[in-house]
Amino acid sequence: MSRADELFIKMCRDIIENGCDTKGEKVRPHWEDGTPAYTIKQFGVVNRYDLSEEFPAITLRRTALKSCMDEVLWIWQKKSNNIHELKSHIWDEWADEDGSIGKAYGYQMGVKHIYKEGEMDQVDRVLFDLKNNPYSRRIMTNLYVHQDLHEMALYPCAYSVTFNVTKKPGHDRLTLNMVLHQRSQDILAANNWNVCQYAILLMMFAQVSDMEAGELLHVIADAHIYDRHVPLIRELISRETYPAPKVRLNPEVRNFYDFTTDDLIVEDYKTGPQIKNIPIAV
Repeated sequence: MSRADELFIKMCRDIIENGCDTKGEKVRPHWEDGTPAYTIKQFGVVNRYDLSEEFPAITLRRTALKSCMDEVLWIWQKKSNNIHELKSHIWDEWADEDGSIGKAYGYQMGVKHIYKEGEMDQVDRVLFDLKNNPYSRRIMTNLYVHQDLHEMALYPCAYSVTFNVTKKPGHDRLTLNMVLHQRSQDILAANNWNVCQYAILLMMFAQVSDMEAGELLHVIADAHIYDRHVPLIRELISRETYPAPKVRLNPEVRNFYDFTTDDLIVEDYKTGPQIKNIPIAV
């Protein structure tokens, strides 16, 4: 069993057994047939993954790691808000006829801001600080920009990242850690997807900053399982598990903007079968 499996199973059991049921309440999401999409939810779920021990992919079912990386590059590297620049179709539901999701995600990453060191966007600011001021307690990004919310097809779920650098006793290199802040998460559809995305992002930033990838702390304000997902989750967490896969990056890439999904190397990833046709609430 991977550590990610262990945390996922424990989290799902806690939500189902001890969570708050929103059935009958006024909720925004709905199913394709127009039925309200109720959830069982827990407030303030926090999971910690140590990338120095293993990569945090669950083995209960396969997480498409290359697609995870493609989406995170779409947001952080391409700084795009157009689905035509993304290989997967997960954003199709929210895009307009031109493929835009509005002033969301990658759009916010590409906005230039004025600092005393010059004009930079949020990604370049992180890269600058990791190189020039790694012990800063101000290395963070934010996608939840209130003045632009009305022009976003979907409010950001994973909305903020905080980086923090430490040095382990006996280690020559610095360790890069990350806190991922998420206001809301559909546990079945998105939990391990987001975990793996930001684990890969942490690995990329650590590599180009000549650091070791350390801990990913995932903070979810509203961790929920949709009513129609409960039987799927029950079956999923009853499955056999396997050891975590071996995941690494092409060590020759030293510039964040040079990474492609071909630079992600995944080995020994044994999993249970995929769950097909998961209903998605919108």
